[in-house]
Amino acid sequence: MARVLRWTFVVAVMLALSTGGCAVHKTETRADGPEPRPGTVQQMNPFLHFLETRPTPEEFNRVYPDVTLVLPGDVATREYRTDNSRFFAELDADGRIRDGGFR
Repeated sequence: MARVLRWTFVVAVMLALSTGGCAVHKTETRADGPEPRPGTVQQMNPFLHFLETRPTPEEFNRVYPDVTLVLPGDVATREYRTDNSRFFAELDADGRIRDGGFR
């Protein structure tokens, strides 16, 4: 009986720890915009919502500090990435990010 309780406890702890990494990005805003979101982009909805605000490259780098932003005219290597860690931006006439894609 004690062995079953011990395994149940271990499984419960493992589940609690693993679901913590699945939390939705915070969408809270600060005076200077959304909260920074470290790491690569794993949830597209918050990212696409952020792009709808037409951020400047500086705002993009503040909110997504770990994503490499490649602007038109920048030189970039051609390796294939599947982790959404490098975003190739398309800019509007005002120099704001209007669209782009991960490559």
